Amino acid sequence: MKHLRTLAAAGLLAASVLPAAAADITGAGSTFVYPILAKWADAYRKDTGIGLNYQSIGSGGGIKQITNKTVTFGASDMPLKPEEVAKAGFVQFPVINGADVPVVNLAGIKPGELILDGPTLANIYLGKVAKWNDLAITKLNPGVKLPDTPIVVVHRSDGSGTTFIWTNYLSKVSSEWKDKVGESTAVEWPVGIGAKGNEGVANNTANTTGAIGYVEYAYAKQNNMTYAKMVNAAGKTVAPATDTFQAAAAGAQWTSAEDFYVILTNAPGDKSWPIAGSTFILMYGSPQDPKTAAAALKFFDWGYKHGQQMAADLDYVPMPDSVVALIEKTWKAHIKGADGKSIF
Repeated sequence: MKHLRTLAAAGLLAASVLPAAAADITGAGSTFVYPILAKWADAYRKDTGIGLNYQSIGSGGGIKQITNKTVTFGASDMPLKPEEVAKAGFVQFPVINGADVPVVNLAGIKPGELILDGPTLANIYLGKVAKWNDLAITKLNPGVKLPDTPIVVVHRSDGSGTTFIWTNYLSKVSSEWKDKVGESTAVEWPVGIGAKGNEGVANNTANTTGAIGYVEYAYAKQNNMTYAKMVNAAGKTVAPATDTFQAAAAGAQWTSAEDFYVILTNAPGDKSWPIAGSTFILMYGSPQDPKTAAAALKFFDWGYKHGQQMAADLDYVPMPDSVVALIEKTWKAHIKGADGKSIF
């Protein structure tokens, strides 16, 4: 996992090259968004001298930390519902779109050679499909030699927005999953072994013969992991790639969604990747430290306007300009200092 160590080093670099300054930004949460935040933070510090100290601890941890007011912002791949946003006094906005992908460790199987569909994936994670040469899998993969090997399910052990995206999707394609397990940042897994962070799931899957796990696509791509293609809601087989993530995000109704509450899983369209999602930033409408909150907004503004190519290089889908304009209008209207004036 050389590149994961490189990403970690980039995050450390962004936080510690220069002496800490009063305006340095703190954040915590989503591991899904960590690769792009690390890239942005490094470039932003070089441009401005302002650092970002981001803890990649999972969406559940990010929500907890912003709730406890120990960071400038929290990052979650599970959007909070409007009533939750209002109760906490938060402002919620999306920062990037990406996707979960199933990754496997099967000798002789190349990236994209294996095809899975939603119901089969749900049954694997329910423990009902327990071997790689099960009929449910072989039917989807004619001509692919699948071993008589037990499937080792790997899942997140921490509160995770990546898990929310995954379980939200499984709940949409399997009534049994919805009834027995459901969707959340943390669930009672029927089978499998837990690992912390996208990094932990990637490592465990890569080191366990017969394993299947789920990670944000940047982790799969940068570590040359064997990913599976998926049959989407339109019945078409699609590969994880920028264009299929863009297709999934294309129909998102951001302008009409209160507090930007949009979930991209199982999106319609022939080209849509079915396990797509977004990362959302949570900040206080009346921040304790308006100066640092303003610095955070400037950082995200820079990312929206100057970080698109970096995002594309990691196969994230940047927010459209029209949505960025709506987000920044929301900042001006709802994030204010003690004097009641906008801090952006």
